[in-house]
Amino acid sequence: MNRQLWEKAVAFHGHECPGLAIGFKACQAAAEKMGIGVSEDEEIVCITENDACGVDAVQAILSCTMGKGNLLYHGTGKQAFSFFDRKNNKKLRVCLKPKKHDEMDRSQWQEYLLNAPVEEIFTFSEPRLDLPEKARLFTTVICEDCGEGAPEHKMRFQEGKAVCIDCFKDYSRGW
Repeated sequence: MNRQLWEKAVAFHGHECPGLAIGFKACQAAAEKMGIGVSEDEEIVCITENDACGVDAVQAILSCTMGKGNLLYHGTGKQAFSFFDRKNNKKLRVCLKPKKHDEMDRSQWQEYLLNAPVEEIFTFSEPRLDLPEKARLFTTVICEDCGEGAPEHKMRFQEGKAVCIDCFKDYSRGW
């Protein structure tokens, strides 16, 4: 285990925990199997299937962030991360194996995660999702109800007015 990278992830996240260890080891697995490292722009993309502690490790170690557009959330709730390398056209989905850790307390589970081989912890497969396009800039449109600005692709039309998602009143008849 790279203690310096672990400390970097802990400093970013704010504390040590098994969830952070999952993301840390997922990054380690991707680095080993794909030959990737820190993403200065959008060279490395991560699609996370969860919004838990491990995502902070992805941000701290690989520099994939929502703001740069190279960290995307696909909410399945699974401890799974799909990594894409735009330069080398490599991709890998890393998913935590179902494992009974009831006999371990929290600190034992964390130590196991940090020290076990990645093959013991994760399954590896092709990502189920395609590599997303690079982040785009959009024109800001002012909502005609609340007066706040939002990017044009997030706006809706309602009663002939451009409105934001918050002001839009969805209409559905059940199907």
